[in-house]
Amino acid sequence: MSNNQYQTSRRSLLRSAGAGFGYFALAGLLGAAEKTGPKPLEPKQPHFAPKAKRIIFLYMEGAVSSVDTFEYKPELQKNGGKSGPGGGTLTASKFQFKQYGNTGSWFSELLPNIATHADELCWLRGLHTDTPAHPQAVVQLHTGSANAALTRPSMGAWLLYGLGTENQDLPGYVTINPPPNFGGAVNYGSAFLPAHYQGTRISDQGFMPNLQAASSKVLQREQLDLIQVMNRDLAAKPDAPDPVEGVIESYELGFRMQGKVPELLDISKEPQSVLDAYGVKPGPKGSFARQCVMARRLSEAGVRFVEICQPGWDHHTNLHNGLIDRCSLIDQPAAAPTGRPGTTRADG
Repeated sequence: MSNNQYQTSRRSLLRSAGAGFGYFALAGLLGAAEKTGPKPLEPKQPHFAPKAKRIIFLYMEGAVSSVDTFEYKPELQKNGGKSGPGGGTLTASKFQFKQYGNTGSWFSELLPNIATHADELCWLRGLHTDTPAHPQAVVQLHTGSANAALTRPSMGAWLLYGLGTENQDLPGYVTINPPPNFGGAVNYGSAFLPAHYQGTRISDQGFMPNLQAASSKVLQREQLDLIQVMNRDLAAKPDAPDPVEGVIESYELGFRMQGKVPELLDISKEPQSVLDAYGVKPGPKGSFARQCVMARRLSEAGVRFVEICQPGWDHHTNLHNGLIDRCSLIDQPAAAPTGRPGTTRADG
């Protein structure tokens, strides 16, 4: 007997369970939502009034060495070179530290620009993990589960699902330069949530694959209308796969994005003063700065969640020079003003 005989969809379960009353109620709710309810990506009212409007997540792949950047350890500095309690030699940071702002937060000489925002930062020092290996830790950071096979929704997908997004012509969740390994697309996927909640991937050059169509907009619309008629016919069938509704929304969003996204990702239109403030330069050395400018432009346009990535923090060798190099790439862009020229750093 085939295993397929035991598989069932949520629609089938609701139709058969409780004499079909669950399915009857669901059909009524879905019908009402289609006629009068909001679209799935429209902004939703949260339970509590939020202070933040959107998120830009700066992801340092491999993890920054905290004891060399912002976690000053006076006893470690004093006892550097001595034997440790559990054996081995204690290694003090080679970088100078000092305190900044009214909070007296410690920063090393590696992050002089970020240090100027000491009083605007919130330090969460109670984090821990039971996953020391990088591949599993990356997936756990993004999805809450160290097992990529469980395919949990990513952090950005959950936020988009719960809060919606402000601009219906743009994706609500964008990931720039995501790592191709360590879980890959799982880190910005939607898992069991509908497809339109997953992250939209672009490169650090602002390239989004398959965005420019080969045919005219009028012809595209006609083709898309035909496809959507077939999709909606399929979605109306009792045994239709659950992701169909997400596919329908994703197609429509992709069509709307064609006229908006290329302009947003073209940072050449920024004033030179802004590009200089972020430290934008050509080539790999300017990757993080370009991402920061694009992230700010996307956020200003109403994108709810933007993640940017700077790889190369897993320093198994050449720790001293590696830290100097990596920090020099992110310190100025991360500390640059988030508003338009003449404004200060935005709240939230």
